[in-house]
Amino acid sequence: MLLVRSHHLLLHHAAILRLPSTRSHRLLLLPHHSRSPAPPLPRLARSPRMSSSNASSPAPSPPPPVVVPKSKIRFCPSCGSPTKLAIPDGDEKMRAVCSSCGRVHYENPKMVVGCLVEHDNKVLLCRRKIEPAYGLWTLPAGYLEVGESAAEGASRETLEEACADVEILSPFAQLDIPLIGQSYIIFRARLKTPNFSPGPESLECQLFALDDIPFDSLAFSSIIVTLRMYLEDVKSGNIKFHYCTINKRLGTGASDLRSFDIDNHLSV
Repeated sequence: MLLVRSHHLLLHHAAILRLPSTRSHRLLLLPHHSRSPAPPLPRLARSPRMSSSNASSPAPSPPPPVVVPKSKIRFCPSCGSPTKLAIPDGDEKMRAVCSSCGRVHYENPKMVVGCLVEHDNKVLLCRRKIEPAYGLWTLPAGYLEVGESAAEGASRETLEEACADVEILSPFAQLDIPLIGQSYIIFRARLKTPNFSPGPESLECQLFALDDIPFDSLAFSSIIVTLRMYLEDVKSGNIKFHYCTINKRLGTGASDLRSFDIDNHLSV
């Protein structure tokens, strides 16, 4: 199931230990129930353009310090010794480095897969029975498991959460959320039979007409963005494939409608 993980932040300008690395492979560091109209997708604010100035103009203020997610690897998976944060030789980011064997450990984003199930011009939503976002509505989705394709994982999650047997139609959206280290792939799907019911992690499941989707009671920014793009496509009569980045704002809740911006939105 979806889990929103909190991350502690580490200032990039803190004193840094540089250690040699003995890396074997490289991975990227990771570090509400009323119904109302869908809110417009937020847009990423642009920084004001700085105009050229003469010699008497004050110098621009320095940029804010860069923050990076703190590694969650506290002990070396190879030898069990404690790790320490360091920037290995030839690297640019903080990594978890074993204090004993010197091995450098990398973290990669989690892949989340799910289905946007269409039936009689409605979409299937599940109301969550677990935290985070208990009692809020979501598309059936969860973490991809080793040994399955993205489409297989999306179908499995839909069966687990909504007891619904579906046929995958096409990929609909890929949404990256760098701050929390998650990447979503959402597929359009249809019910093979009109049967569904709540799974162990759902309070209830329901088909919603597009005008009745409870946008103020949705669980996650990824679900808000996915459904908003889907509504726009349906109204235009052209279902597209979408990609975008969801930029979570520091210190805000996972389901806060104002806690994110979107960037790099592409549709084909």
